[in-house]
Parts: sequence; C-alpha cells; structure tokens
Amino acid sequence: MKKAIQLIDQDLTKFEEYFSKAVKSNAPLLDRIMQYIVKRKGKQMRPMFVLLSARLGGEITDTTYRAASLVELLHTATLVHDDVVDESPERRGFFSINALWKNKVAVLVGDYLLSKGLLLSLNNNDYKVLQILSEAVRQMSEGELLQIEKARNLNLSEDIYFNIIKGKTASLLSSACAAGASTTFPDSQNIEKMQQFGEKVGMAFQIKDDLFDYSTENVGKPTGNDIKEKKLTLPLIYTLNNCESRLRKKIIYIVKNENRDPEKVKFVINTVNECGGIDYATRKMLSFRDEALSLLHSFPASDTRDALEDLVRYTTDRQF
Repeated sequence: MKKAIQLIDQDLTKFEEYFSKAVKSNAPLLDRIMQYIVKRKGKQMRPMFVLLSARLGGEITDTTYRAASLVELLHTATLVHDDVVDESPERRGFFSINALWKNKVAVLVGDYLLSKGLLLSLNNNDYKVLQILSEAVRQMSEGELLQIEKARNLNLSEDIYFNIIKGKTASLLSSACAAGASTTFPDSQNIEKMQQFGEKVGMAFQIKDDLFDYSTENVGKPTGNDIKEKKLTLPLIYTLNNCESRLRKKIIYIVKNENRDPEKVKFVINTVNECGGIDYATRKMLSFRDEALSLLHSFPASDTRDALEDLVRYTTDRQF
C-alpha cells in the first residue's frame, strides 16, 4: 500500500479538498457531523482505486476527483446506515454516528451523503460516472437484502455466498475502478476490464474480512461477530458442507440459538479452523486476487500498474 500512497500522495490531498467541499452543509448540526466524519476517515482505499485506475489511462482530471468523492460519499453513507442496522456503537475505533446522535439523525445523514454524491455528478454532467455508481448502489442493496433473507434459515450455498459479496462489497470497488477508468480511457473495453478487475479485488477483500472473524489472534476487531449475527460466510459454509451430520447440526443449533455464548462461539471458531474452513477460504481469496492481477498485467508495465498491484496485495495481506 505504501507504493500506491507515495505515487498518488498529491492526488489524495487534492481529493480530500474535493471531498471536504462536497460534504459541507449550511445546517449547523449536519456540518458538525460532516466534520466529525471527515476527521475520522478510514484508509480511503476506494478513492485510491479510483485515482490509480484513472492514472492507468492518462492524466487525472477534475472529473476523476469528483468520481473519487462520489465513491467515498456512497461508501460513507452505507457505513452510517450499516451501523444503524447493526446497532453498532463504534466505527473505526470511534463512536458511530448513531451512538452520538441517535438512529433518526444517522439515517438522515446517510441519505444526505447519498444526495450530495448524486448532485455532485449531476451538477457537473458526469453522467457516465453517475451511471456506473448508481448500478453499484442497486447491487449493494440487493446483496444486503439477499444476506438478510438467507440468514433466517441458515441455508446458504457457496454460490449464493459469492452472489451476496459480489453485490454488497465487490460492486462498489468494481464501480470505483470503472468510474476512475471512465475519466481517462477513451474505449469501453478497458473500462469494462477495470470493472472486472475491481470486482475480483472486491471479492478477495470481503473474504479476507470474513476470515478475520475466525482469527484466534488479535486483529484489532472483535472475532465471532458474524456468528453472533447469524451470518454464514465462506469458512463456515465450507465447514458445514464437509463435516459429519451430527457436528453440522450442532454448529447450526449454536448459530441459531446460542450465538451469544462466548464458549459456544469459540467452539464454532475452533471447529471451522480444524475442519479446513480457513484454509479453503484463504485459497479462494488468493484465487480472486490472482485473477485480478492477471487482468491488471494485461496493461503495459508502469509505476501506476505497480502501485495498483501493491494495493491489491495489501487487500489480502493486511492484518486488520
């Protein structure tokens, strides 16, 4: 990730100016909340993918910075809404918006961020970027709803799992790469290739996140949360499909009825490790990563391509 940050350090600084301007509000409460969000921003991986995907095709433009801002606005809006749905009191080690200002305000803040993103593109006639990112919003919503639907009966195949993460996570990263590429590449073929590249990276990214939940080490976030929320992710799906019937029934019973018992959750985590669920999910993650790198290497060698590869490898090598 260091190589990517070094290459686009100035571009990131300019992006931050665009983003800060985009979230400004005349309403005192909203402006105070926006300042809170800006000061506690994350790693900004998605804007980085926008900027680097654009660099792969040519010089970064104002449209590129607006595309990066739209991606970050949409991503932030989904995080705010997710915290309300999950009743999460924290985000990135700080109090969440709903914890500080309650759910009603948090929902409205998420809506505000979404509207600001749409207007940012519409007011500047960035219709191609808006079309790409609007499709991502649709896929993200469908992915989340599909996960909620399947969580009710704990009947989830590997194919459905991949459809869920393709929608809820990979679609935004895929659209980020396509949106960035659309601001510099003149042809649709390369834009589509970058969209596929982003999707593969997004799939690997989400599997890595799911693996953290089964880690026995300190990864800077609580483990076992997916089990507590009755989410079936790839390590557990593999285990359920490959363990003996009696053990399968026991795991399902724990996830359904005893998911708040720390010892029971620990038993599930240990079982997933012992049954090869972690190893299997890791292999799948690396397979998606390698598919992404194969697409990336179809472009000519350059510092930008190297920086994108660095960023891709970070998604699967990160410790939190």
